[in-house]
Amino acid sequence: MKLTLLQTSPSWKDPERSREEARKMLESAPASDLIVLPEMFPTGFVTKPEGIAEEENGPSLRWMQEIARERACAVAGSIPVSTAEGFRNRFYFVYPHGEYRFYDKRHLFTYAGEHHRYKAGEDRVVVEHAGFRILLQVCYDLRFPVFARNRMQHGRPEYDLILYVASWPQQRVEAWDALLKARAIENISYVAGVNRVGDDPGNHYSGHSCLFGPRGELLTICKENQPDIVEYKIKRDTLDSFRESFPALQDADL
Repeated sequence: MKLTLLQTSPSWKDPERSREEARKMLESAPASDLIVLPEMFPTGFVTKPEGIAEEENGPSLRWMQEIARERACAVAGSIPVSTAEGFRNRFYFVYPHGEYRFYDKRHLFTYAGEHHRYKAGEDRVVVEHAGFRILLQVCYDLRFPVFARNRMQHGRPEYDLILYVASWPQQRVEAWDALLKARAIENISYVAGVNRVGDDPGNHYSGHSCLFGPRGELLTICKENQPDIVEYKIKRDTLDSFRESFPALQDADL
C-alpha cells in the first residue's frame, strides 16, 4: 500500500483556504492508495469550536470524498464536527468511492482545554484498506499506549498500521518522535504520524510527519518547518515476515 503523508499549514479558522492549499499540494503528487492529512486540517486546532465546527456531512468531509473519488484512493484526516451529542474531534477515513468510517478522539487535550467543549469518543476503530488493517488515532492519543495496544485476535494481530493525525507543537516534538517510534516497536506495526506546520495564535508547529517500520526504523520523514509531501510503499510480506520471525505480540500482557 502506497501512503502519502500531506504535511500542511492550515489557515487559522479558514477551511476554504486550507482545503485549497491542500489541493494545490496534491496536484504534483503521484498516485497513492491512502492520503493522510493532519488533525483539524481545515481550521487548525480550535479548542472553541462554536461557529467553526462543521455539520456531520459538512464541506470538508465532502471535499475529502471528492479528492478520494478523483484520485481513486482513501483520504484520512480530522475535522471539528458539531453533532447532536456535542462537538467532536472526528477522524474521518474516506474510501475511494466516498463511503467513510470515523473515529472520535478518545483522549482530549486537557492541557489546552479541549475537554471543556468537545465530547470524547469511547471506541477504538480499526478500518481495512488495500490489504491492511489500520488503527485510527488522534494527536494526544499517542501518549496513551494501553489504548493503542495491538491485541491478538483469532491468532493474528488486530492491526498492521497506526495513523496518528496531529497538531503537535514544536516545543514537544521530541516526545512526538520518540513515542511514534515506540508505538511501532511495541506493537510490531507500521506507524505513520502526520503533523502540521506553521503557526496558530498559541503555538508553532515544526512538522516531523513521518513513517516508522515495525522494527522502529524510520522509513520516511517530511521536511521540517514547511509544507511537504512524502510517499512510501509499505509491504505486507515485510511485516508478516518480521512478525513470524519475532512473535513478541503473542507474549503481551492483557
